[in-house]
Amino acid sequence: MQELYGQQLFIQLGLAPTPHGVRVTSAARAAILVGALGLTALSLTACGAAPTKDAAGADGKNLATAASAADAGGMEALVAAARKEGTLNAIAIPRDWANYGAIIDGFTAEYGIKVNVENPDGSSQDEINAVKSRKGQDRAPDVLDLGASFAQAAGEQGLTAPYKVAAFDKIPATQRDPQGRWFNDYGGYVSIGCDAKRVKVCPQTFADLLKPEYKGQVALNGNPTKSGSAFGGVYAAALANGGSFDDIKPGIDFFGKLKKNGNYNPVESTPATVEKGETPISIDWDYLNAGYAEQFASKGVDWKVAVPTDGVYAQFYSQAVNKDAPHPAAARLWQEYLYSAEGQNLWLKGYARPVLMPAMEADGTLDKTAAAALPKVTGTPAFPTEQQTSKAKETLSQGWSAAVSG
Repeated sequence: MQELYGQQLFIQLGLAPTPHGVRVTSAARAAILVGALGLTALSLTACGAAPTKDAAGADGKNLATAASAADAGGMEALVAAARKEGTLNAIAIPRDWANYGAIIDGFTAEYGIKVNVENPDGSSQDEINAVKSRKGQDRAPDVLDLGASFAQAAGEQGLTAPYKVAAFDKIPATQRDPQGRWFNDYGGYVSIGCDAKRVKVCPQTFADLLKPEYKGQVALNGNPTKSGSAFGGVYAAALANGGSFDDIKPGIDFFGKLKKNGNYNPVESTPATVEKGETPISIDWDYLNAGYAEQFASKGVDWKVAVPTDGVYAQFYSQAVNKDAPHPAAARLWQEYLYSAEGQNLWLKGYARPVLMPAMEADGTLDKTAAAALPKVTGTPAFPTEQQTSKAKETLSQGWSAAVSG
């Protein structure tokens, strides 16, 4: 079929999105898909006393339960209350991930609110652990950026607050929780990044990765039992090797073959490993690989990006507000900023496909230059159901270690 224009196709297909996760490495938070697979809970010290801030906004509105800006007394009142709080606690969002640095700076410049980012290289599970362990503390996360499966689980566990941004109705129904406990924000495709100065011929497909010339060079950006993007890499490999959303095992077997023939590189790829040449071939989201190509060009790294045609797999990350956010107004204002035209275009400038891309294209607010720079994709993306993803998580947790160990 024709080349896909990023997010627009996702929505035209009307397919339900799936989990992601977060990346557990430097420029990689990735985790986009894999749920809690026997992770050891992150040990977080209970620092800080319970917040004493007044949660009431203008006209006595309770900001901690506001399900929209209107519930908070309107945008002006929400902005005023958020400025009074003065701080937003975020977690696991590296500045070099999907242009988060520019997003954070833009929010602070617009509203004068300081954004504190803890554990920038953390995973989605780390975020959920922090919400649970720091409940009632002023250092708890206000907002979450989670892999879809993690976001769904957090909503079901009552960890996230129902909140609908002004643009909520423009988010496709399949990309948001009806109650607003989570909603997708940006996404991308599994891709193969390659250092063209270290690799003579860069691979274009998963099948290529098995070739003997790639010995010791093929890396993932994390452990797929913890990292959503790495999970996506295994799922994509399954699709490329006779598997399906109901059967991820061929993907696990594929990495077992890479390990057996010596091509698998156990080093988790990060911006640092890419720059140093430690992971000359990296399976990662296309927006991260595209970002590396731009980031390291001036340092002599010729980083190429290809979305493999034999394993087309796309996923989104989701936003959510911590139900017990210590800064409830700032948390809700952050979401409004992310889903404004400015915020969505900043995702786009980071090579990520924003969820409101089709709506913005229709109303003329889309940054066309940034959209034209997206990695080109062919094929038809589809999304596994929540049930399929849960089954895949279980299969992966049981088989991954044996496939790549030794």
